Amino acid sequence: MRSTTRFIALGLAGLMLAACAHKDKDAPLAFVPADTPYVVANLKIMDGSTRAALLAQADAQLPAQLSQMDAAADRLAAKDPDGARLIRALRAEFNGKTVEGFAQSAGLNLKGYSAFYGLGLAPVARFELSDPVAFNGFVGRLETAYGKKLDVASVGKQSYRRHVFVASGTQLILATVNKQAVAALLPADAPVGLLREALGLDRPRKSMQDDGSLDDLAKAKGYRSWLVGELDLTRALPLAMGGKDPLIAAILKARAEAVSAKTGEPVANQLQTSPSCATDAARIAARVPNISFGYTQLDARHQDLRVDVSLAADISKAFAGLKVALPGLGAAGTAPLDLSLAVPVSNLRTFWAAQADAVAAKPFSCPSLTDLNASFAQLGPAMLKAAIPPFGDMLGLRIALDSITSKPNSSVPSFTGRLLVGSSNPTALLAMGQMMVPALAHLKLAPDDRPQPLPSEMTAVLGQPSWIAMGNNALALGIGAGEDAKLAATLKDPAGDAGQMTRMHLSGAMYLQWLQLMEQKVDTLSSAAATIGKSDQPTLDGTDGDATSAAELAANAARSKAQFEAMKAEAKRIDSIDAEMHVDDSGMVITSQTVLK
Repeated sequence: MRSTTRFIALGLAGLMLAACAHKDKDAPLAFVPADTPYVVANLKIMDGSTRAALLAQADAQLPAQLSQMDAAADRLAAKDPDGARLIRALRAEFNGKTVEGFAQSAGLNLKGYSAFYGLGLAPVARFELSDPVAFNGFVGRLETAYGKKLDVASVGKQSYRRHVFVASGTQLILATVNKQAVAALLPADAPVGLLREALGLDRPRKSMQDDGSLDDLAKAKGYRSWLVGELDLTRALPLAMGGKDPLIAAILKARAEAVSAKTGEPVANQLQTSPSCATDAARIAARVPNISFGYTQLDARHQDLRVDVSLAADISKAFAGLKVALPGLGAAGTAPLDLSLAVPVSNLRTFWAAQADAVAAKPFSCPSLTDLNASFAQLGPAMLKAAIPPFGDMLGLRIALDSITSKPNSSVPSFTGRLLVGSSNPTALLAMGQMMVPALAHLKLAPDDRPQPLPSEMTAVLGQPSWIAMGNNALALGIGAGEDAKLAATLKDPAGDAGQMTRMHLSGAMYLQWLQLMEQKVDTLSSAAATIGKSDQPTLDGTDGDATSAAELAANAARSKAQFEAMKAEAKRIDSIDAEMHVDDSGMVITSQTVLK
């Protein structure tokens, strides 16, 4: 028996060693501390077909991204010409290239591993290179465009580039280490130990690769291993507010020195941090301890994302079992834009009143948080007012738009669809509406889902035929020809499941219509601004103010046009976007599904 047990133990040990042996000791996650406040990393390499699909999507989205970079550079040009040149130089690297072509020219390995994480709150990015020489050439081109070389420094035998941001007391460091690129934002006077850890010369005592916590998170939440992210607020908030994080301390010191130079107030006085701040920060973080996210499906036609927000047990308990009787909340909508939002005022009032009582019983003592005490003190009376019917009976809202088009000579577009207001007492809601709008006084509705036409006075305002109907838990308004035939079904749609809070469906066609309407609105405002901006007075430098203003407005309009064209091109590839949010025993779960054509 002993020999059998020993054999089994040796066998298990061998399996464990084999499992450990396959781990790359120089993988980016091997440099991430197990107690990092935040991390985003890939746990596995994408297969070829998935990578090709994502690159195709990235190439389709690239024009919109480049247009945004152009606009950002233009905005920076006057205030920060160096920064504008740097953005333009980075943007120029994409000229005539696909995303894959850019990656190759910059030496980035699209088939490699990467990680973005915090050493404390100091951000560090590590990504594998296919060609370190090409990466150094890429950095050199950016330096040339920036107008000056980055400083070169070293720790031991490891050299790195650095640029100090005096105003913020920070420095950007950039290095290539063992076919990996490393970029980090650190205090300008970072101690050698922090520099060595950022560069990977010193390893964390326990890494995220060692403890496997990110893998466990992905399995627990159903995230695919291509991209997983986590923000641990129980670590991040106390670091941010406790005054002990080196990066935050450096930024606050630089800010205090700038204030001292203007006002004479001693730097030491400004940097005093109450011990209660870390305690209060930990108290807040305990309410929302963790946020994580990851893709759940990723291929040529699908981009499905999940976000998990962990909540304190009492918060989850208040909503996880709650069924909100809002028609439409329990099933995916079919209208081009269909949004259901639970607003169970009675339950929300109870919950927030309890939070106000908790803060009143134990106020925050950190100076930067004392305003919260007053806010929560005002919240209590506000919750009492919210109990007054019909507001206290409210369950939520649903908007289902079937069409939306621009209306000539009007800033408000024309639309057809349904608006539903959920209420546990729709009769009282109707009575309130009749008090506020006398034209509704003669309406006599019953909760039988049957639509009745709105008075002519109201249809004249709305500009098209309209109806109203009442169900057991809602009032519904239909606007536009044919919407009366849809009201009864809308009022009978499934109510919310346990914990269901939000649901949305958006068709690609409707998304494109929204963009087109926004573009028209921006064009109208630009035209008005061009008219108002005309001036007969010369500028201080003697140039024609009218011409200068016209040139600037024309440039802004051109940038706006380019951005909208890029966004519309991207929207044309979208078939539909669906999203939902619910609360379960662990917290809030938000999911989205994007289907491409």
